[in-house]
Parts: sequence; C-alpha cells; structure tokens
Amino acid sequence: MDAIYIPSLLKSPDKTEEVEFKERLPHLETLTPVQGCVRVTHGGNFLEVRGSAETIVTLSCDRCLKQYNHRLTAEASEIIWLENPANLPEPEREVELSVDELVETLSPMGRFHPGEWIYEQLCLALPQRKLCDTDCPGIDWATTANNPTDSRWASLEQLKNSLN
Repeated sequence: MDAIYIPSLLKSPDKTEEVEFKERLPHLETLTPVQGCVRVTHGGNFLEVRGSAETIVTLSCDRCLKQYNHRLTAEASEIIWLENPANLPEPEREVELSVDELVETLSPMGRFHPGEWIYEQLCLALPQRKLCDTDCPGIDWATTANNPTDSRWASLEQLKNSLN
C-alpha cells in the first residue's frame, strides 16, 4: 500500500481518500491476503481514519497446542492529530503526560501509511486467549506420559526406569 501524502488530502474531493486493498502485509503471517478498506479524511488539524480488514491466520491453541485457522477481522476508527515536530517540547529525561496527551501525532507535511495502520489494528484484534474450541480438553497427559513422542526424552525415560 502506498503512503498518503497528507497535504494532497486537502486537494482531494471532500478532503478524503479511500484505499481498497487485497495484499499481504510484510510482518503478518496469514493464509489469505489481507483485504479491506481505509478511509482517511483531513480535518484541518487532524486526520480521521476509519478502516476495516479481514484475513485468516494460523494460531496455536493455548490448551492443546494444536494449530487451527482463525478468521481475523478488525474494524477501527482513530483521530490522529497533525502537529509540527518544531512545536513539540524538547524531550527531557522524564516527562509526565496526562491521559489526554497520549495520542498519535503526525507532521502536517508528512505521510500516513495505511498498511502500517491496518497491521496495528489486526495485531490488536488477535485474540489474547487462543483456543481451538471452547470445549478443548487440553493435552492428554496420561497418553503423553506413557508414549513419549519426542525421541530426545528416551534417555531420560531409561534413567527413570533404571531408578525404579
């Protein structure tokens, strides 16, 4: 996805640019290309960004460690303030910020990267608790203990049997 030059938005109809995409993102491993749409509107001293995207990713279940496919969707909107870096205070060793100051800012003469924004939204949409099924029983420890599947544990198993 190409970056959007922010001053060019002022010349666009309704000061808005819409980007539809169907492509792979470089830092997100997916089974299908990420597809969706991002709409960026210039509001004078801010950008209003709205977008949606979907793809399919392979996750590992937290209980049984099996891999499963998950449909990942993200729908988000965000206000990004436009502020010249020259207007920002010089950073000190420690800076106290209020919650209101924790916002994204871009230079009014800079570029907005919709691909990076979509990547961030999809990462935030990944489930924190990854379960292949709500009824997943987890690893069957009785079967696993009797039949070691990893040959690297064979020597340890022999030592355990010789001590008994």
